[in-house]
Amino acid sequence: MTSLPTIRKAKPNEIEELTGLALRSKAYWGYSQSFMEACRDELTVTERSLNSVDLHYYVAEKESELLEYYAIEKLNDQEFELEALFVEPVFIGKGVGRALIDHAKNLVRELGGKTLIIQGDPNAEKLYRAPGGKPNGTRESASIPVRELPFFTVDLSRSYVSD
Repeated sequence: MTSLPTIRKAKPNEIEELTGLALRSKAYWGYSQSFMEACRDELTVTERSLNSVDLHYYVAEKESELLEYYAIEKLNDQEFELEALFVEPVFIGKGVGRALIDHAKNLVRELGGKTLIIQGDPNAEKLYRAPGGKPNGTRESASIPVRELPFFTVDLSRSYVSD
């Protein structure tokens, strides 16, 4: 990519586009059709979630094309969780995911948070470790019973210099 994408708040009219992006991004890892169907509800962006005061949705776009999006959820005054981070498959591994995580970390700091919690797909573990994610066990998937997903925490309490 020759120029950086623009990161901005998601718009209400992008709900279907965000859901499609999430499904394509998850499917990139070669999951079966039945697996993808089991995840559909969890990956669907709703008007309610997009308008929630505790959820913050941001997209990265270049030349009006959505490349990726993330959502963070405020759990309490100190902790926020990366609720979603999905990248268009053609951009996976090209650095746009890292740019969004850096943006999310800065947003959490601006909102007064000290910790970013991430439950991620096992295929994206490298992405979550790179910006300081420390493994903190596993959590059961909300979509697939008995499937354990890696869980990370990022300590944001230190002064911001550069990530």
